[in-house]
Amino acid sequence: MIPNLRERPLLPASEPLLASLLWLIAGAVANAAQPAVPVIVSEVSVMAFEDRVEALGTLRANESIQITASVTETVSALYFDDGARVEGGQLLVAMTSAEEQARLKEARAREREAATQFRRVQSLAKQGTASQALLDERSRERQTARAQLVAIESQLSDRLIKAPFPGVIGLRNISVGALVEPGDRIATLDDDSILKLDLAVPSVYLATLKPGLPVTATTPAYGDRAFDGELSSIDSRVDPVTRSVIARVLLPNEDRLLKPGLLMQVTLRKNPRTALVIPEAALMPMGREQYVFVAEPSDSGHKASKRKVVIGSRRPGLVEVLSGLEKGERVVTHGTMRARPGQSITIKAVDDGQQPIDALLSATPEVSGR
Repeated sequence: MIPNLRERPLLPASEPLLASLLWLIAGAVANAAQPAVPVIVSEVSVMAFEDRVEALGTLRANESIQITASVTETVSALYFDDGARVEGGQLLVAMTSAEEQARLKEARAREREAATQFRRVQSLAKQGTASQALLDERSRERQTARAQLVAIESQLSDRLIKAPFPGVIGLRNISVGALVEPGDRIATLDDDSILKLDLAVPSVYLATLKPGLPVTATTPAYGDRAFDGELSSIDSRVDPVTRSVIARVLLPNEDRLLKPGLLMQVTLRKNPRTALVIPEAALMPMGREQYVFVAEPSDSGHKASKRKVVIGSRRPGLVEVLSGLEKGERVVTHGTMRARPGQSITIKAVDDGQQPIDALLSATPEVSGR
């Protein structure tokens, strides 16, 4: 029978060592009398680990414009359909240009005539039958005619709207015959081969943000499908209000699944390393410190040994251990509430993360001493 502390007999002051020994023996007898607690354990493993920073951002096209006119004119022809893909320099819209075409023919005729007169006077000047002043006048007339021709060609090009870069056309907002003015939106053009994602990242991570960091992005539109990209650049300033810095991520879009405007949840992966890892369920927080129960071999099988650990980063279900454990040791993941330091335990199953908890609970316990 274990002595009651309240009924502890008074011993002479000369016998403190004997008293301590008696109570240690009594505690050992109490632990031995308790039945072994069934537990589920997991081995301390080594795996590739990395720090992760999560943020939200909205996709933007690599290049994006609103197709509009630079002059007031009626539309004579459209050369694209809604959602069509176009090449750089491809003609999209033609506007009425009959007057400019007539002026262009006139300007070309004047330019040819001026060039002919210049060559004639130049030949006479070489023979000494024409003055230098006349040659200079004909040269000036040729240059003036050429400048007028270039001006009319420029006016004509304003009535031909072309795609400045390859991309996909949005929905058109005009029809043939419509009168458009500068600023009226005809359609949109987006280069969606690569999409940009600007993220507000807390400045505490500034030292580890480097161009080239791998990035994984997801969106509710495609469920659990992940899109891989990389960090391309970091803004030169930190927001003094939010203490965050804008980091730009580039996401390749070969399948053309992503579209500008989508909300993306992004995970930045940094500081890759090899680390000791245990299941998060094994942790027993006490204030600011973390403890685990380690299943250590004993004469009767296994006993629970309480050990302090220092943890690092976490990921869903797992935690990095910086110190306190060694590879291959077994930590208790289920049964920690019933176990006590030094108490005998029975390993019911070893959790390797591949089986559901129900299957582990119904498993046959390990043979003692394993």
